[in-house]
Amino acid sequence: MDVRRDNGCVCRVREFYESNVEMEWVRLARHRTEFALTARAMEEFLQPASTVLDCGSGPGRYSLLLASRGHKVTLLDISEESLRFAKARAEEQGVRFEECVSASAVDMSMFEDGSFDVVLLMGPLYHLLDPSDRVTCLTEARRVLRCDGLVFATFLVRYAALRDVAKYDPEWLADYPDDANRILKDGIYTFEGRDNPPFTDFWSVHPTEAAAIMEKAGFETQILLAQEGLVSMIDEKVNLLQGEAWEAWVDLNYRCASDPTIHGAAEHLLYVGRRT
Repeated sequence: MDVRRDNGCVCRVREFYESNVEMEWVRLARHRTEFALTARAMEEFLQPASTVLDCGSGPGRYSLLLASRGHKVTLLDISEESLRFAKARAEEQGVRFEECVSASAVDMSMFEDGSFDVVLLMGPLYHLLDPSDRVTCLTEARRVLRCDGLVFATFLVRYAALRDVAKYDPEWLADYPDDANRILKDGIYTFEGRDNPPFTDFWSVHPTEAAAIMEKAGFETQILLAQEGLVSMIDEKVNLLQGEAWEAWVDLNYRCASDPTIHGAAEHLLYVGRRT
């Protein structure tokens, strides 16, 4: 899904995020468990003062977090509006980014081989519907990583969309059985022809396939986590907690998140791998 092809899917993805810049910012504020668990993983695996490429940075929540921790962060995103939003938030918080680049996740040619200690792919993979584009994205991510560099990649879980409509719009299944079957078959859903869609075109992975995809691309698995821990889609009250009670749930979710028996019930999987 190279932006240079400018096909319909690319346009829908770009236009969705251009017109919904704050959506992901607000979502991560609302779903604090997902953000806290991811932040814990980054704290565990990143070395101090790492050079980081946040590919598919969106409005920059993870970029700001890492920059505030002393890492040198470069942002890359298909949405120029998202990059402007991220830079504005950085200025407000007194945080500095190294660079902000508007480009597709399948073209990192502006960066030299081995430029970064860490590459974040916290979204691009599930908007690349063509398998060859996902391979290109991962090949590029590996290329710009130094030897033994780390990749953090987020996958949308195959069952998440179906669980979402079960919670919020259960009649959808009877109205769109073919769509449900396609999600189960190849994980793909498109919003072509839909007015005001709640999301944009996506690919979702069967939870048993995520690590194999990354290992085939040349990464050594460090950990695979259910990004919402135990509380996927039942996190409303947990996310309202503060203080000791909140920290207790962050600890519990992080301890349990690597258990593969809960990965199918997560909305997202977080893969951490090392360049071999």
